[in-house]
Amino acid sequence: MDIAQLTARVDALMPGVADDLKRLAAIPSIAFPGYPPEKIAECHDLLVDLLREAGVQDLEDLRLPNTSPIITGHIPPPTPDAPTVLLYGHYDVQPPGDEAAWASPPFTPTEYTDPEHGPAIRGRGVADDKSNLAVHLGALRAFDGRPPVGIRVVLEGQEEYGSALDDYPPLNPSAFACDAMVIADMGNIRPGTPTLTTALRGDAEVLVEVRTLKEARHSGLYGGAAPDALLTLIAALATLHNDKGDVAVPGLRREPWSGTAYTDEEFRRLAAVEPETPLLGTGGLGERLWSGPAITVVGLDAPAVDTAALAVVPYARALINLRIHPQQDPKEAQQALVQHLEAVKPFGVELTVTPQDAGPGFAAKTGGPAYQAASTAMKAVWGADATQAASGGAIPLVNGLAKAVPGAEILLFGAEDAACQLHGPNERVLLSELRNSVLAEAAFFEAYARDYAKLSS
Repeated sequence: MDIAQLTARVDALMPGVADDLKRLAAIPSIAFPGYPPEKIAECHDLLVDLLREAGVQDLEDLRLPNTSPIITGHIPPPTPDAPTVLLYGHYDVQPPGDEAAWASPPFTPTEYTDPEHGPAIRGRGVADDKSNLAVHLGALRAFDGRPPVGIRVVLEGQEEYGSALDDYPPLNPSAFACDAMVIADMGNIRPGTPTLTTALRGDAEVLVEVRTLKEARHSGLYGGAAPDALLTLIAALATLHNDKGDVAVPGLRREPWSGTAYTDEEFRRLAAVEPETPLLGTGGLGERLWSGPAITVVGLDAPAVDTAALAVVPYARALINLRIHPQQDPKEAQQALVQHLEAVKPFGVELTVTPQDAGPGFAAKTGGPAYQAASTAMKAVWGADATQAASGGAIPLVNGLAKAVPGAEILLFGAEDAACQLHGPNERVLLSELRNSVLAEAAFFEAYARDYAKLSS
């Protein structure tokens, strides 16, 4: 089919795609401990039915320890020499958070009009990641379940909490064999700007502890000479950045970012930065957010102000999150941070520094036929060249898939956009982005099958 025929088919399908998205998003499929597993099962069962209706065959569950069922299935290639595309997404969602902060109940998907971008659907999971499940369903329906490429489906139900799937693909690579993957857990850098995410930062955590006294002591009688654990910790944390806000830890990789990035104004709005508060660091936003390190103190144990005694603090600790250049080894970067903190010794006090979890980043190879086909498809749909961006968020499974199928091209793509409020209150997906993403994925199938055949001939 040409793009005009695909467009007509997708436009006719979109009311049903939107309805199915709302059905999926109405189910509170939260895989975190303490939430009812029956809702995960309910969403799983609905998704299996929708996949079957869309033409996916041999639907099965991959069962891994302590992990929600992973839905697998396939559609055979139409010819022996046609490529196979793996479609990934997840059907679990984040908890809703403070429901009072929502404009409508989080699990009552609600259509409304976004003042800047038009019709939208609001609800928890409606963007992350159930919109992208709907994209896969819509793209398959555009071909009546018989696309011009082979299809392999891998849809998991515990991505937000973490699961054994992250490390599983290299243990059974044949289950993930394909020529290209569409990792549909991303979206455009801004609405209307077609975007392929080509890099993900890695991440690591480090726990820092300080004990200076066996117990608290009166600040009037002992303060001034008795070593204050909280003051010591603060002094150590202050060495992690220079006076401009750039990371000051040696050994952490940072390079200029050559792709598309946010403007300062966009970023201030997206990050909800208070007026008159400067952004941290120097250089382009792309390297500060994606191709360079970031260090954030994400937790601090210290006496609360409202109940504080006038005493020298004997013990304090902090959890530090380190985001890493996509191609730097996470253990190497984590060790650089550990060594820096161990060497600081503020006021002569040694810190106890303990490495925690660490996960690698990802940098895609972008010169192959799948990337070319995706770029062609996105330009046909959005009327603009596809741009390349990155993300500071980690998707550990991507590295497992890359190890399992090293020759496959990996495309990170989706119906979300940077302002969709994923993980926050009032999460939403724009119907225009949902429609364009369905059409772009369908057009990608056509372009990739055509380009792959040319390469094979």
